[in-house]
Amino acid sequence: MSVIYVLLAVSVTVAIVFFIAFILAVKNGQYDDSYTPSIRMLFEDELVKEKPKKTNTNQLKD
Repeated sequence: MSVIYVLLAVSVTVAIVFFIAFILAVKNGQYDDSYTPSIRMLFEDELVKEKPKKTNTNQLKD
């Protein structure tokens, strides 16, 4: 039964350490960048529209 108390104390301590690390990361601005280059690479490239070819109007009148 004493092992359960030890494991409970250790797990609560580890949880508190991770929570403090998370709070410090948020305060330091680690999560401020919402539009990162890693997300931009997932978007499709914009297609370049080709200019219409100029045709001779005399050739169309046959």
